[in-house]
Amino acid sequence: MPADLAVIGLGHHGLPLAQAATAAGIDTIGYDTDPRPVTELAAGRSPVDGSLTAPEIRRMLSGSFRPTTDPAELGRVRTAVLCAPTSLGPDRTLDLTAVTDAARALAARLRPHTTVLLESPVPPGTTEGLLRDTLEAGSGLRAGRDFHLAYSPGRLDPGSRTHGYAGTPKVIGGLTPACTESAAAFYGRLTDKVVRARGPREAETVKLLETNFRHVNIALVNEMAVLCHELGVDLWDVIRCAETKPFGFQAFRPGPGVGGHGVPVDTVGTHRPLRLVELAGQVNERMPQYVVQRAATLLNEHGKSARGARILLLGITYKPDLPDRQGSPADEIARRLMDLGAAVSYHDPHVPDWRVRDLPVPRADSLYEAAAHADLTVLLQHHRTYDLQGLSVKAQLLLDTRGATPAGAAHRL
Repeated sequence: MPADLAVIGLGHHGLPLAQAATAAGIDTIGYDTDPRPVTELAAGRSPVDGSLTAPEIRRMLSGSFRPTTDPAELGRVRTAVLCAPTSLGPDRTLDLTAVTDAARALAARLRPHTTVLLESPVPPGTTEGLLRDTLEAGSGLRAGRDFHLAYSPGRLDPGSRTHGYAGTPKVIGGLTPACTESAAAFYGRLTDKVVRARGPREAETVKLLETNFRHVNIALVNEMAVLCHELGVDLWDVIRCAETKPFGFQAFRPGPGVGGHGVPVDTVGTHRPLRLVELAGQVNERMPQYVVQRAATLLNEHGKSARGARILLLGITYKPDLPDRQGSPADEIARRLMDLGAAVSYHDPHVPDWRVRDLPVPRADSLYEAAAHADLTVLLQHHRTYDLQGLSVKAQLLLDTRGATPAGAAHRL
């Protein structure tokens, strides 16, 4: 059965797009080169943590969304959006293997007049280079003449109640002006505002800038957290005061590490490295080790050793109120604490099971009872369900890495 849209890649990038398109009444198929996500969706389950809930998937399936493993379906759509995952390779550049595989699957079935869009994080030049070449070689068609080609950076704030798909502007850069307008016509059905970039390279670089902006600024406040602790300065009060400035400042807050799906890119192909981003990555990657160091120091100050200490970790997801653990620093913190000989347990209302080094980590059923029993409780993620005032009373020792507890109620990062 023909559809208006094919979303290729049913992970954190593709599923929200498919949901938005279905809600807008667009007949949508979901395709993935890996059959597992398709099987999970067809059964009414989310293939990735923290993306869509089971009721949301059921609503999509009862609407105009259909997951499929049949690549022939890709030749029956008017618009195809590639949302394949990319991650950093050993050389610190983005691995485009999944994007290439998705492009090849589409190219073999690509029809004239189709609009092809790429949303995956990629180095600038990928749309005009790798993607265009792959599509043209596999289809015999020419981009900009026989089919439209454009890039639009994915902009998601998972779990946000204020920044939904429709309310988030979409940036678009087409290979030609006609490509840009075709892409704008599609995204105009999903979002309230479309922003036209000069071309694909500019649109690709928007994603690079937005992701690196977050990581660099988090690195700055993470360094400030270490400095302020050494100086005996309350950083959280500093930030509270600084964010009253109505210009030239945007508040970021420190934490135990940086999680999420947007990875910082400090080198783009053969081009010059982004030294500031490279340094920011080093700062942020040290934060789990710093948290463990602070935990061990706190225990020592209260006459206890990390070896044999009962340590409770609260909130092991990368973002509050979501089950998504992508890039969460909790895993490294747990490993380092275990290496010191600590007995680690955890509590997280969104994560029923957790394994570190292929071994199950004990899960606390009663939060207050577990905190009272633990020698040290470490808040890694502030879920809305946590009563931190009550927790600070029950816990023997509480280390707050998020600055979420009332002033004086806990030791803050």
